[in-house]
This record gives sequence, C-alpha cells and structure tokens, in this order.
Amino acid sequence: MIDDPNLLVGLKSFDDAGVYKLSDELALVQTIDFFTPIVDDPYTFGQIAAANALSDVYAMGGTPLTAMNVVCFPTQTMDVTVLREILRGGLDKMREAKVTLVGGHSVEDSELKYGLSLTGVIHPKKIITNAAAKPGDRLILTKPLGTGIINTAIKAKTASLEVISKVTKVMTALNRDASKLMQAIGVNSCTDITGFGFLGHACEMIEASGVGMILTSSSIPFLSEAEEYAKMGLVPGGTHRNKKFRTKQIELDPSLSPELIDILFDPQTSGGLLISTPQEKSLMLLDQIRKKGMEEASIVGEIVSEPKGKIVVKK
Repeated sequence: MIDDPNLLVGLKSFDDAGVYKLSDELALVQTIDFFTPIVDDPYTFGQIAAANALSDVYAMGGTPLTAMNVVCFPTQTMDVTVLREILRGGLDKMREAKVTLVGGHSVEDSELKYGLSLTGVIHPKKIITNAAAKPGDRLILTKPLGTGIINTAIKAKTASLEVISKVTKVMTALNRDASKLMQAIGVNSCTDITGFGFLGHACEMIEASGVGMILTSSSIPFLSEAEEYAKMGLVPGGTHRNKKFRTKQIELDPSLSPELIDILFDPQTSGGLLISTPQEKSLMLLDQIRKKGMEEASIVGEIVSEPKGKIVVKK
C-alpha cells in the first residue's frame, strides 16, 4: 500500500468509494462495480447495474460526473443485440443521473457481466463515510429490503410480472435525492446496502465508528413478497454466507421469524442508503426523503455507545 496524504478515504477503510484530495476545495470520489445479470431483460439489467454503481458515490455524499462501461461478454454464444440493450439501459440511467459516459472497456468472457467505473467530486470537508456514527444518532433506511430473495425467485421462474416490476422499480431508483438531502441537512455517517446485506453493512458501520447499534425489526421496511419466497426456500447463497460471517456480532430477538432474519442478511442489489443522523435532524430528514418519493424510508434504530461492535435487533 502506498501512503499518500491526499488519499482521504482508501483501502484502510471498508467504505463505499475512494476519495482523493486535489485541492482544499475539491476531491475526487472513485469507485467501480459490476456483476452478472439478475433479471432477464437486458435493458433493465443495464439500468440496475448503473444505479448500483452510482450508489457508491451517493453514499459518500458525492456528485458523480463521468463513467466508463465495464463489460464482459460471451461473443460466441450470445447475440450482440443483448449487449446493445444492456448498454442502452446503463446510458439512460447515466442520463438520469446527469453523468457523462467517457468510454469503457470490454473483454470476451464466458459469463456476461456489466457495470461502471465512476468518478465524482466532493468538498474534502464534506465527505460522508461509514466511520463517523455517534451515540444518540437515529438510523434511516431509504429503500425496502428483500431484493436478493426476490431475484432468486425470478431466476426460479416463480415471481409474477407484478413482483418483477415492483422489485425492478426499487433497484433502478437512484439514491441521488437522499444523498443531496443528507448533504444539505448534515449527517454523521452513511453507507449503501448491497451485497453484504443490511446487517452486514450495519456491522461495517459500527466497527468503523467504534459504536454499537439497536435496531427495531418492526420498523425495517422490506418487500412483502420476500418473506413469502423465503418461506419457500428461495434464498440466495449470499444470505447464508452473510449470516455465517456476522452472526457473532448480532443479538437477535428470539421471537424473530427465520424468514425475517433471512431478509435482514439478504444481499441487496442497488439497495438504499443507511444514514446515521443526529436525533434532532432525523424527523426532518425522513420527511424530506419521503417527499422525494421514497415513501418506505423509515427510522429503523439508533446508535449506542455500548456494547461496542454489537448490534441488538429487537422485535
């Protein structure tokens, strides 16, 4: 690892993006994210992958400016029209985010993958990391959980068109407005909820911040169909890996259903932001986030000083 005083957020933390200082007034926010298809429609996949990558910049409070496509494509077994639709979906989402596509790179691969490398900007003194949550803070989650379980149901040809439309709307929604609001109002910490699941990313926040967390399960928003599919056993392997890795840090109320526990550990794609904000600002921030169309956003818990490094999930 190369030490550089201008590297404000880098490999030493488990944050959502890297931040490099250019001047006292300007820093770059950089990230990359790509993955295999989670829905059948190529255009929709492109939108979801782009929104997911953009979320890393939004979680830091940054403004994304430019993007480069990252493509792995099986040219021998798949028609190039599929790739065109994926790229069209990604480009439309970039247009929505007011991000400029400047290029990209593709390789031939037996497995299709797509995503973005992104560069954004932020003031060096306005960076929002996952490492500054403070006791007394309230926690706001901006999107419902359960996308991983529902995506598994989609792959199993079990999800209805209505459910597919519902989960797609969640995954393609940008975290831009919530990011702008938290910058304007002022918050202490933030992370986006993706592959490590809600409880996995919450663990990263308390570890980085040196605090503990109490969550109220009845306040945590989730897609109702995810509970139904979890009962059917349609749970992605990542859920079990997340659970195994983090179980020792989490105290679960014994009355919680196995399905709800699966949802709390469920790996998300293009999930919401988990925002740690001072109590006196929490209701105002939540109200403004909901007014921007994120009606399911909710205060889901609080930061506590003890026990450090532990999460208690109450009924």
